Amino acid sequence: MELVKQLREWLAGAEKVVVLGVGNPLRRDDAVGLAVARRLKELGADAIEGVCVLEAGSAPENLLGKVVSLKPSHVIIVDAAAHGSRPGSIRLIRPGDARSAHLVSTHTLPLGFLCSYIEREARSRIIVIGIQPADIGLGEGLSPEVDLAARELAKLLYELLASRRPKCST
Repeated sequence: MELVKQLREWLAGAEKVVVLGVGNPLRRDDAVGLAVARRLKELGADAIEGVCVLEAGSAPENLLGKVVSLKPSHVIIVDAAAHGSRPGSIRLIRPGDARSAHLVSTHTLPLGFLCSYIEREARSRIIVIGIQPADIGLGEGLSPEVDLAARELAKLLYELLASRRPKCST
């Protein structure tokens, strides 16, 4: 329940939100960010006003221009993160912590760099949601506990994004 409270508070006043799913689909649980993004799309999150869901794959830097051009108030990056918890555990990682966190580094550029770039260029609030992987070896498909976490997180994000109340522009 703490995760729900933290995300709800973090999203307060969000006008435009980009959800960026990151991961390598050929490295098992590293694809969890992509799974969350795909599930959000299946749930209809792209139809929510002010929400854009992007699948960044293993090279999220390829979408930096698009993210910046959208001028989001908030950016949520979902990725696998080895934070020493049980597989499927979900943890919020602040941008400053992303620079030093043990994120699963199968991506071309570190997520800390991406966070810094988006913060600077789009002036967005950023949070990384890290899901503890069980297996990042070569192969396809998520482990059962990580798949369950991806489904639960997608449902939670959808509900929070659909119920948010953007602040009024005056």
